[in-house]
Formats: sequence, structure tokens, C-alpha cells
Amino acid sequence: MYRHLTRLFTILTLATLACAQQKTETKLPSEEVVNAFMQQTFGYQPDVSWKILSIKPSEAEGLAEVNVLVGSPQAQPQNSKLYVTADGKHALVGDLIPFGTHPFRATQETLKKGMNGPSRGPATAPVTIVEFSDLQCPHCKEAQPTVDKLMADEKNARFVFQNFPLPSHDWAAKAAAFADCVGRANPDSFWTFVSSTYDTQSDITAANADEKLTALADKAGVKGADMAACSAKPDTTARVEHSVALGKEVDVNGTPTLFINGRKIASVNGIPYEVLKSLVEFAAKPQPQ
Repeated sequence: MYRHLTRLFTILTLATLACAQQKTETKLPSEEVVNAFMQQTFGYQPDVSWKILSIKPSEAEGLAEVNVLVGSPQAQPQNSKLYVTADGKHALVGDLIPFGTHPFRATQETLKKGMNGPSRGPATAPVTIVEFSDLQCPHCKEAQPTVDKLMADEKNARFVFQNFPLPSHDWAAKAAAFADCVGRANPDSFWTFVSSTYDTQSDITAANADEKLTALADKAGVKGADMAACSAKPDTTARVEHSVALGKEVDVNGTPTLFINGRKIASVNGIPYEVLKSLVEFAAKPQPQ
């Protein structure tokens, strides 16, 4: 009798676990379905192209997250994100945002544990600003004066730079590797190297990137030849890949993206400077526990 009850209890427990797993399992649309949707949506514009980057369960239970890179000859490719309902009949466009008493804390902790880029400002600062950037990105170049002004005005903020080279840029990954090496060799030279790279973006190509970046490293105050050798090492590639993975973990899908104590600011160039400054000063105030 005891064995029978034990066996029955085991069967019921396994069945309950199976049901729980079934409830939390997210039904994902196939690539064929996503491509058909994109064709129906954008087919009237023959110059629009797209590439499916990922189809995965979203952080919100029951929704599938579909990331698609959409572009045209007239515009830079943009990452579009769709959240597809379980029945496959509806989709939401946009971003899921964190919710709760401390909506940005989880992201702040993830960044704190994972960031490996050069920093400036006091390590004990009440505010940490993390920028994910691509040295070939014109929008990053455009945002740099704003970021520099913010750091000059906010003396009690710490700023951390994280590489996030976009796959659509043909020399960005190489520049990220050089930047990582410069940052480890001489943190002060790093900021000069970044600024100089932005200034000469239009002169750098995939064909001359090694030569140009080596010269910029020399100009920044480190030995360019050593930085070139360092940039080709597997551990440097691994560090850049770690930075990109960290960005993806906190939902970076374009550059530049800032995080102010975990609060995501995706459109830096579209936000008035005074608003950014207010966000930093607000984050510096004691927060409720």
C-alpha cells in the first residue's frame, strides 16, 4: 500500500511539474511566419530589406520577442522589436520597460557586475553612467560633446565606456579592439583615442583601419604598434565580445545607449541636455529602500 501511494505521489508531482512547465513555455513564431509578416508589412516598398536577428521568449511571460534589422538605401539599418502574443495573432511594437518600486535596480546590478570598460570619475560616486558606443557610429560621434559636457558638469558621477560595435559597421569591431587595448595600457590616453577616432570617422575605412587606428593610438600617447598587436589577440576579442554580450543582456539594440544608475536612455541625441542633467542629479539623491 505504501509503495502504491509513493508511486502515485511521484506520478502526480511529475504531472504537476509538466503542467507548470507547459504554462510557462512560450510559443515562438517560425522564421517563415516572421518573414511572411515582414513581406506583408513592407512589401509595398521594394527597397526595404530586413534580417531576422533572433526569435526568443521575452522577459514578459507568454510573449515571444522577435528582433529584426530593417534598412533601406536611404537610412541606416534599425533594430525593430516585436512582441508576439501566444496565439500568434497580434504583435506589440516597442520596448518592454521595467516596473516596480525599484524598476532600474536589476539592470544597475547587472551592469555593476559585468562592465569591463575604462572609467573616469570617483569609484564611490552615487551615480554611474554607462555608455555603450560604437566608434564608427555617426550618432555616437554626435552625442560625444553632450556626454563630455555632462561629465564636466557632474563631478560626482562616474562614467564607464563599454564597446558595442554594430555588425553593420565594417571597421567598428577593429576600433573596439584597439580602444580596449588603449584603455588597458593607459586610461588617460583612452579618452583622447576615442575623441580622435570620432573626429576622423570619415577618413577611416575597412581597408585603412589598421593604419589609421595605429596612428591615432600613437597620437593618444601609447605605442600604436603595440596596440595593433594587442588588438589581434584572442583575449582582446573576448573582452569586446563580453561587452557586447553585456549590452544585449541589458537590452541595448543601438548606439549610443546610456544607463544612468540602470535607467536606460536610448535616444541620447533626442533628449535636451538639461533633461539628461536632471536625470543624473535625481539619481544622485537618496532613494527609498
